[in-house]
Amino acid sequence: MEKQSVKVMATNREARHEYFIEEEFEAGIELQGTEVKSIRAGTLNLKDSWCGIKDGELLVNQMHISPYDHGNRFNPDPRRPRRLLMHKREIMRLFGKVKQDGYSIIPLSVYLKGSLVKIKIGLCKGKKLYDKRQAAAEKDAKRQIDRAMKERY
Repeated sequence: MEKQSVKVMATNREARHEYFIEEEFEAGIELQGTEVKSIRAGTLNLKDSWCGIKDGELLVNQMHISPYDHGNRFNPDPRRPRRLLMHKREIMRLFGKVKQDGYSIIPLSVYLKGSLVKIKIGLCKGKKLYDKRQAAAEKDAKRQIDRAMKERY
């Protein structure tokens, strides 16, 4: 079997700052019309996007895919909810976690795997302000250590 190439089209960098990511899942995404061409052009944004479960289906909301330039007037709404394709058992497990434990489901990245568009979602728990400060302090300390090591050698 050949190894499929993976090309990341967009990442949600804010999610790693705002949330502790407990688990990551890969899901397919149901797209319409020229949305795949638009994603291949790199015109999508994951900022402020989130996932929810409605009627047993996993949906990604507020993910912006710009209309395709060479499309026609039937381009779909850029911010419409899009269905994510996962096994029913996985969706029900996520639903249980979100309902009981206070987790959120956040899209982390969109990428091309071979010719398919995939989305990586994370089961996340929100960070408090002091957690963000601690993470920033650790990042700053690591940067200073790396800088000192670079000067030394």
